Amino acid sequence: MLYAAAGVAALLAALLPRLLSGAPTSMPMVFLGAGILGFALMDDLPDPDPIAHQAVAEHITELTVIVSLMGAGLALDRPFGRRRWSTTWRLLGLTMPMTVIAVAVLGSWFLGLGAAAAILLAAALAPTDPVLANEVQVGEPTEEEGKEDETRFGLTSEAGLNDGLAFPFTYLAITVAAAGFAPAALGSWVAIDVLWRIVAGAAVGLGVGTGLAALFFRARPARLRLAESGEGFVALAATFGAYGLAEVIEGYGFIAVFVCAVAIRAAERDHGYHNVLHDYIEQVERLLTVVVLVLLGGAVARGLFAELTWQQILLAAVVLVVVRPAAGWVGLTRSGVERGDRAAISYFGIRGIGSLYYLSYGLGEGEFGHAETLWGVVGLVVVGSVVLHGVTATPVMGLVDRMRGDRSGEPPA
Repeated sequence: MLYAAAGVAALLAALLPRLLSGAPTSMPMVFLGAGILGFALMDDLPDPDPIAHQAVAEHITELTVIVSLMGAGLALDRPFGRRRWSTTWRLLGLTMPMTVIAVAVLGSWFLGLGAAAAILLAAALAPTDPVLANEVQVGEPTEEEGKEDETRFGLTSEAGLNDGLAFPFTYLAITVAAAGFAPAALGSWVAIDVLWRIVAGAAVGLGVGTGLAALFFRARPARLRLAESGEGFVALAATFGAYGLAEVIEGYGFIAVFVCAVAIRAAERDHGYHNVLHDYIEQVERLLTVVVLVLLGGAVARGLFAELTWQQILLAAVVLVVVRPAAGWVGLTRSGVERGDRAAISYFGIRGIGSLYYLSYGLGEGEFGHAETLWGVVGLVVVGSVVLHGVTATPVMGLVDRMRGDRSGEPPA
């Protein structure tokens, strides 16, 4: 039965994006619902409790996120630059810290969490998700670098980088849990967890990406140019190589993977091999996403939300419909982004598998207590995001595209 279910799930992962195109629903919603239904009806299935199986939850979400980061980086057509990526920098430098502060304060106020647990909750819920946001992100790589609209570019680039930049806040929570706010501990956090790990991750990603790009497109002898062979699975070599090397030197592997993908994309920008790599990694990402969503649905069916209080439900709702939209709107003030794009970027702060990873990682590294509360809130935010943003993605993006077409005098793409 499990093999048969896996076969059906894999087939549906290929069919659903086509069948649901234009519909007010999404593939994540379907598989989340399938997980809830399946685990509710079949008592003999193993219990997918993320607290009891913390290591499994951590590593399966970790794998899904790093694969999705490679796909996000390869999909971006816009060349890297300070001004070209100004929307991204605002979302990372303004919106994300505001979100962390707001969620930490709300976690302490609403739920009575200690400082360390409140910071961990904030770190888990701060990053937007590159996995569950396909409906609002850029599509396949193209040769037309000016065709990316600001909404899809901003959401894709933000999701690609803020998954790595949420890690300093996660380490801050671990530091506070272990040593409080001792100056020496905070100094070590700034020097190592903020400065060194970010720089090391970016450097490894740039080095691996540049080296692989040279191999793919300019290797001598020519038979070593993998771009000519169309081997899509080489995208996994880039993903795992960049991530592993960065982690070995205590850098942020998430940043390394995304930077690696952007570096590969920057080389021979109009080469069709980018599409081959992107298509392969997208298929792997889709299969991994199915597994995580079914297990999340199973955890919900087996009692993940059993102990939720009205305060936790209210906090989850506020995070989704108040904190992110407000922080996004403020962060993009005077950015030059059109109001429609600004509103859409602010609204689509999709929370997903990255949040599950950071929470499981933090709980595995420090003593926080409140594990049931933290998992309940984060799980509810992710499920709420899957449903809310899944239902509204198609109509909202359609409206934004029509508004953009009206301003330009051209029909929307």
